Amino acid sequence: MANKPGIYWHLDGFDGFDKRIDFDKRKIRAAMRRAGAIVRTRARADLASGTSSGAGYPAVRKGNLRRSIRVKVSRSGFLVRVAPYKTAAMGAHFYPAYLHYGVRAKTSAHHSAVGGWRIEPRENFMADALQESAGQVESVLRAAFESAFAIR
Repeated sequence: MANKPGIYWHLDGFDGFDKRIDFDKRKIRAAMRRAGAIVRTRARADLASGTSSGAGYPAVRKGNLRRSIRVKVSRSGFLVRVAPYKTAAMGAHFYPAYLHYGVRAKTSAHHSAVGGWRIEPRENFMADALQESAGQVESVLRAAFESAFAIR
C-alpha cells in the first residue's frame, strides 16, 4: 500500500527553547500503549460487524484474524504499530493480505459470474479503525504529553 494512514502530531510552542526539556518517558510509552489498544479495540469491533459477502469488512468465522491484531510500541516509545500479525493458526499464508487485495479466480463459468474474483477485495478495516478513533487517540496522547513534560 502506497499511502499508509497514520496520526502525525507536532507539539507547537517548544521551538527556540534554550532550556532543556525533560519528560517522563514511561508516561509516553504507557499512553502509546493505551492509544494502540483503542485502535485495536475499534478494529476488532469493525471485524465483528463484517459480512461474508464481498462488500465491507471480512466476517469473523474462527476469530484468527481478530486475535492476530496486536499492539507493538517501539523501543524509543514514540511510535506504536497496530496491525494483524501472522500466527500459527493462519497456516502457511498471511491471509489478511488475501482479504485486502483479493484473489483472482481461474477462468470458470461460476467465477466469471461474480466478476472474476475468487475472494473479492475487502475494505481496509485497520485504516478505518484509526480514522474512527483519531479524536480519542489524540486526547490520550495530548494528556500524556502534558503530564510528562517538565521544563527546567
